[in-house]
Amino acid sequence: MKVITDLLKGFINRSGFYIFSTTILSRILSFIASWIALQLLDHSELGVILFAFNIISFIIPIGGLGLHQSLIRYGAQLIDDKEKNDLFVYVLKRGIVVSIVLIVVLIIVSYFINFSFPNTQYYLVILSFSIIPFFLFEIVKIQFRLRFENRMYALLELSYNILFVAGVLVLTTVFKEDGYVLAIIVVPLITSLLFIKKLNINFKNNNKLSFTNLIFWKYGFFASLSNVVTQLLFVIDILLIGYLLNDPKMVTNYKYITLIPFSLLFLPNVFITTDFVEFTQRINDKKYIKRYIKGYLYFFVMISVIIISIFSILSKWLLLIFDEKLVQFNNIFLVLTLGVTGILIFRGLFGNLLSSIGKAHINYYIASIALILNILSNFYLIPHYGILGAAITSSVLMWLTGLFSLLFFYKFYYLEN
Repeated sequence: MKVITDLLKGFINRSGFYIFSTTILSRILSFIASWIALQLLDHSELGVILFAFNIISFIIPIGGLGLHQSLIRYGAQLIDDKEKNDLFVYVLKRGIVVSIVLIVVLIIVSYFINFSFPNTQYYLVILSFSIIPFFLFEIVKIQFRLRFENRMYALLELSYNILFVAGVLVLTTVFKEDGYVLAIIVVPLITSLLFIKKLNINFKNNNKLSFTNLIFWKYGFFASLSNVVTQLLFVIDILLIGYLLNDPKMVTNYKYITLIPFSLLFLPNVFITTDFVEFTQRINDKKYIKRYIKGYLYFFVMISVIIISIFSILSKWLLLIFDEKLVQFNNIFLVLTLGVTGILIFRGLFGNLLSSIGKAHINYYIASIALILNILSNFYLIPHYGILGAAITSSVLMWLTGLFSLLFFYKFYYLEN
C-alpha cells in the first residue's frame, strides 16, 4: 500500500535505519555493561546501587524541569538554525541551574528517609549528580534531531553505550562499587562534551526568544511528568504483585514474562525519534499529518497482526528460553502481547502528536488516571486471579490510554483548531 511505502521511504530518508540499528546495538551493549557489573561486584551491594539509581531514574526525566521537552517541541517549529542555537543555549543555562536546585533538594530530602538497605543514601547522594550529565546528554541529542542530523544522533547514542561498557569495565575493576557509580555519572558527560563541539554553538549568546515564557516552561514540565507517570505504569504491577501476593517467586515470574512483550515498545519509539521533528514542523499541514497517521496505523496494525500470530505459535518456546517453569504462564504472555499492540498502534503515535500540538498536559492527565485505575483494578484482580489479573489490567489500560490519546488529538486538532 502506497501510504506504508511513503512512510517507510520518509523513515529511511531521515536516517531511520541508523536509529533502528543503533537502538538494537545499544540494548546489546547495555546488557553487556550490566553483565560486567554483575561479574565484578558483590551482588548485594550492586542491588543497593541499582535500587538507588532506580529512584534517580524517575527524577532524571524532570531534570532541568523538563526544558529538554520544550526544546524539541518548540525548536522543531523554528526554521532558522541561529534561533535553534539560541534556544539551545537558553535551555542549557536555565536547565543546569534548575537541575542544581533539584540535586540540592534531593540530597536534603535523603537525610530524612529511613532506607531499608545500608548505603542507599550514600549512593543516592552521589548518583543525584548524574541528573546534570543526563540532562546535557539529552539536549545535545535533541539538537542533532532538530537539525535533521539523525545519523549524528545515532552515532552519539552508540558512542555513549560503547563508552559506558568501557567505563564500567575499567572503573569497576579499579574502584569497585564507586567505580560503577562513577561510570554512570561520567560517561554521559564525556560523550556530551565530545559531541557538543560538532554543534558549533556560540554559548555567549543570551538572546531570549519571544516564546520562552510560562507556557514554554509549563509544556516541558508536564511532558516530563507524563514520562515519569508512564514509567510508573510499567513498574506498578511488580510493586502491587509483591505487596498483594507476598510471593517473591510471582514477582520474578511476572518480571520475566513481561521482558519480551515490553521489549517490542522500541519499535514505535524508533519511528517517533526519527519523525517527531518532521511532523511537528509540519503540524499545520493537515493533509501531510493525515497521510502520516494513515501510513503509521496501517503499518503498525500489520506489524501487530504478525507479532500476535508468531507469538501465539511460539509463546511456550519463547518462555522456555528463560525457564521451563514459565511455560505455564503463556496465556499471561499473550495477554500482555495483545496489550502492547495497543501502544504500538495508538499510544505511541497519538501521545506524541498531542505533544507536537502543545498538549503535553493531556498526556499527563491520561497517564495519571490510568495509574489510579491500575491500582484500583489490581487491588481486586490480583487477589482473585494472581498475576493474570495484573496482566489483564495493564493490557486493557494500554489500549484505553491509546484510544483516549486518539480521541483528544482529534478533538484538539480537527474540532477546535
